[in-house]
Amino acid sequence: MAGLLYEIVLVTTRPDGRRTRWHARLAQQDSAILLVEREDGRPVAMSVYRASSTRPGQAEILSFYSHPDSWGSGAAASLMRGTLEDLRGAGFARAHLWTLRDTHQSRRFYTKAGFTESGATRTYDFGDGRPLTQVEYERTSPGQS
Repeated sequence: MAGLLYEIVLVTTRPDGRRTRWHARLAQQDSAILLVEREDGRPVAMSVYRASSTRPGQAEILSFYSHPDSWGSGAAASLMRGTLEDLRGAGFARAHLWTLRDTHQSRRFYTKAGFTESGATRTYDFGDGRPLTQVEYERTSPGQS
């Protein structure tokens, strides 16, 4: 896979807010960032994880995104396999993540990747003043697919 790269290419339509947040996240150096790139070097999927701030001994996948142009290509599945292998290599036996309640495609993807709903929900404001409901997913033995 061309993608297990520990770098990030910032391509965004709203550079100020997102770029500032990414620069702050990268400066903290507490997260691993993995990318999948096309052969031409264009990133099409990324994941970000670190040790969970709420669950000692677990990892939290903070971000997992794939560009719609890559949907159905296997890029996201490949990235998830790589992320889970990386988590296992980093010594994590469990991982959790939060996803939007109303994104059924994402929820199906996480279920297919071996995650199950924990039953926990929360509201989260992404910075626009309109909090959205998220559901939590978890997985044991993250490196086992």
